[in-house]
Amino acid sequence: MLDRSVLLMDAKTEGSRSQTLSELARQLRIRQPENSLRSGGAHRRAAVLICIFQGDHGELRVILTHRSSTLSSHSGEVALPGGKMEAGDKDEVATALREAKEEIGLDPSLVDVVCVLEPFVMKNGMLVVPVLGLLYDKTAFHPTLNAAEVESIFDAPLEMFLKNENRKEVEKEWMGEKYLLHYFDYETNGAKYVIFALTAGILIKTASMVYQQSPAFAEMKPNFWNKLGNSSTL
Repeated sequence: MLDRSVLLMDAKTEGSRSQTLSELARQLRIRQPENSLRSGGAHRRAAVLICIFQGDHGELRVILTHRSSTLSSHSGEVALPGGKMEAGDKDEVATALREAKEEIGLDPSLVDVVCVLEPFVMKNGMLVVPVLGLLYDKTAFHPTLNAAEVESIFDAPLEMFLKNENRKEVEKEWMGEKYLLHYFDYETNGAKYVIFALTAGILIKTASMVYQQSPAFAEMKPNFWNKLGNSSTL
């Protein structure tokens, strides 16, 4: 999608960072998945925000959250900002932006939504829609965490989800078919995180699309993730 020489260029100035992200936005919009979110309308909906920005050394990074240990579901796990669609949400994009604002204080006006990835269907029938947006000015984002939902916020390099480093896998089986769940270990500012399951799967897919490169490991993706007629289990 985006030429690697552009992605890896030295981004010491705000202008060069904006140029790189603008080119990425242009190409992502061209490659917007053609599937319609109107299909599978019986599913309950949720959306997550894949918010990408450019780091000090020109690398693309993604914002992640560490969920509160007091939550009733997926407590203490690493996740992308997001949540269930509410009645007042116009669409999944609105859901992802609203949830990001509620969870980490990310102003929707700072995010340039460039495409929506194909949805993933979960065990409970929830359809999770990944919304990809770019944050051109990271300095304008001043995180405000909702302590009831988020314990901490951090960011990780997007390219790590294509590498075999600090990764392990667990084999699972569903309806007689085997698949792999990927676990990525990441440490930053003295804190250690594990990024796995659906969040890892979404980021592997995103990195593959952005860098136009297959991961350095076998994916063995669950065959149910993008089948709107099926339910799934993780």
